[in-house]
Amino acid sequence: MQRPLPPEEYSLKETSPHLGGGGVTGDKLTSTYDLVEQMQYLYVRVVKAKDLPGKDVTGTCDPYVEVKLGNYKGTTRHFEKKSNPEWNQVFAFSKDRIQASALEVVVKDKDFVKDDFMGRVIFDLNEVPKRFPPDSPLAPQWYRLEDRKGEKVKGEVMLAVWMGTQADEAFPEAWHSDAATVSSDGLATIRSKVYLSPKLWYLRVNVIEAQDLQPSDKARYPEVYVKAILGNQALRTRVSQSKSINPLWNEDLMFVAAEPFEEHLVLSVEDRVAPNKDEILGKCVIPLQYVDRRLDYKPVNTRWFNLEKHVVVAEGEQKKKDTKFSSRIHLRICLEGGYHVLDESTHYSSDLRPTGKQLWKPSIGVLELGILSAQGLMPMKTKDGRGTTDAYCVAKYGQKWVRTRTIIDSFTPRWNEQYTWEVFDPCTVITIGVFDNCHLQGGDKAGGAKDSRIGKVRIRLSTLETDRVYTHSYPLLVLHSSGVKKMGEVQLAVRFTCSSLLNMMHIYSQPLLPKMHYLHPLSVMQLDSLRHQATQIVSMRLSRAEPPLRKEVVEYMLDVDSHMWSMRRSKANFFRIMGVLSGLIAVGRWFDQICNWKNPLTTILIHILFLILVLYPELILPTIFLYLFLIGVWYFRWRPRNPPHMDTRLSHAENAHPDELDEEFDTFPTSRPADIVRMRYDRLRSVAGRIQTVVGDLATQGERLQSLLSWRDPRATALFVTFCLIAAIVLYVTPFRVVALLTGIYVLRHPRFRHRLPSVPLNFFRRLPARTDSML
Repeated sequence: MQRPLPPEEYSLKETSPHLGGGGVTGDKLTSTYDLVEQMQYLYVRVVKAKDLPGKDVTGTCDPYVEVKLGNYKGTTRHFEKKSNPEWNQVFAFSKDRIQASALEVVVKDKDFVKDDFMGRVIFDLNEVPKRFPPDSPLAPQWYRLEDRKGEKVKGEVMLAVWMGTQADEAFPEAWHSDAATVSSDGLATIRSKVYLSPKLWYLRVNVIEAQDLQPSDKARYPEVYVKAILGNQALRTRVSQSKSINPLWNEDLMFVAAEPFEEHLVLSVEDRVAPNKDEILGKCVIPLQYVDRRLDYKPVNTRWFNLEKHVVVAEGEQKKKDTKFSSRIHLRICLEGGYHVLDESTHYSSDLRPTGKQLWKPSIGVLELGILSAQGLMPMKTKDGRGTTDAYCVAKYGQKWVRTRTIIDSFTPRWNEQYTWEVFDPCTVITIGVFDNCHLQGGDKAGGAKDSRIGKVRIRLSTLETDRVYTHSYPLLVLHSSGVKKMGEVQLAVRFTCSSLLNMMHIYSQPLLPKMHYLHPLSVMQLDSLRHQATQIVSMRLSRAEPPLRKEVVEYMLDVDSHMWSMRRSKANFFRIMGVLSGLIAVGRWFDQICNWKNPLTTILIHILFLILVLYPELILPTIFLYLFLIGVWYFRWRPRNPPHMDTRLSHAENAHPDELDEEFDTFPTSRPADIVRMRYDRLRSVAGRIQTVVGDLATQGERLQSLLSWRDPRATALFVTFCLIAAIVLYVTPFRVVALLTGIYVLRHPRFRHRLPSVPLNFFRRLPARTDSML
């Protein structure tokens, strides 16, 4: 087993980067790229050429441009038999790596043996103009080509050369000197990119009844059910209790659908003729583009659909049978816009809005993330016989995914890219993952290799102070079968800016999820199944983007396997509960010491306090709330100043037994050979996984209680402390009997006066942060 590192190696480290070209940590900066270090680049835009001389036997040329700066060389694509080509390509050379005094732009003719020299233009770097956004774009100019002796030759090339920063609009699409080993065809895989998750809907199919079914065996009572298929999702109803040709079900089937709707809903009515033998009585195909959409639970209109009869004509083939008299099926189908389609773990949700945009509320602020650099990355693969890493970052918040450019062959990559998201709820989490790009040319791995995980960071927005710039170096931790391993550190700059403090405080009183989740909730089993389908759809759609955001990356960011059984996770959740109960245990021990007169002075004071509260019971509640208020004010001095991070000790990753890790990394179903062991082992893991989730939820509730006064969420604690002070004053001036009477009447109120949505205190409590964000 791997030897654990010292605790300080797993800790968060505050840094002081030179932000925005002159900012200091903690400043409220205002420029566009103020959360990253300013990086200087030499930009070369190659637009086009004209009047190029013919070099081939036919009198034509196949021109391309080679941009050379010291040891770095970038080339444009070439055109066949074209003397007036247009490239419009941009090259960016990092100023830190420039080891030359001149830039050379060479026009060449592509040939089979050796490319012909057609002419060049040389620029002195000391004379290159500097341009900083938001300056106007630099206009390209025509330059006459020169031969190797410096004499003018036939042909001109249109160029623009300037010094700029990563804030330049040409930066995202430029060829970078960091990618000097990648061909122009592979540039898309290393450039930065912004992706959007597909818009997800819940599709509700209410199967009501069918009429005039025509089973092949008229003498028996049919056992009919309905099977519905949408893409890779397949569900079926129960067998109808009315065994006739007019069966009834009235059963709901729920699917996840993504815009644009590529798959159709396929319904088939089937008769269970014998065990493992079903007869299809009819099918219908329903395009989702024409399905009704609703934002609440108002019933939609039902519709009758004709069932097309299919007959088997050959092995595996079917055809429609034309009949004048058709069977029908009665359905109520709608796309639910009032729910939020869960595609993330509920503990780490970055978006809680419903699908229907009409129900969205205005944003309350802006989240800005500066992805600065990484240090001490481990070699993730071998290339030319040596270890190397081609690292890139992915950040996910809401529907927006961002991917930085890939820095080739570096254990200390510097990205310095900044991204922005709108925030609709502060009680959400942004996830940042670091990966190794295994799909570049020249690697020793096969083409089917997966991008390797280097580590992940989660930051809950409610734990951040508004308008403060957080600059920290986060440890990148990955759990292997040999134990927890530190893969390096990633340096981030984060700022959460609030547009309206009043609106943000109001959010704390609102339900966490849209109203439909409470008025007409889905079962836990449904939500688990639908979340699995949603993650599969998102990963499939993003893997089809260009360049693709690969399936293994999306699944790691969405915590697809977080529900799997693990002895380590179960032990960690158990000790979280023990940590929550430790306060009650300490109070019990303290009270035992009072009863046993361990400290006579304290015991006498408690007796006096007890007599006062007995004689004046109206002081009991004000005293409790005043005590909580004073504790909250006292703890303000020790409020957390840094965002939470992955905690190896909390996750029980440091001292996990090798056998426990072997079990955690075992396949599911298990790979054990004996069938009986496999059956029992899988059953144990499934049941224990549910117990683990329940234990974790209990620990979460207790940790939320602790966070009331811990200032982990400064706004929530401020609200609670203020409430305690007001409650203490109100309960002091209000007779105890009045308070007791009003409380009893409110608790025993008639159902007519009860609201089906969660109460304000419950909404506030559910928004409090727990230590789930720090779980590895």
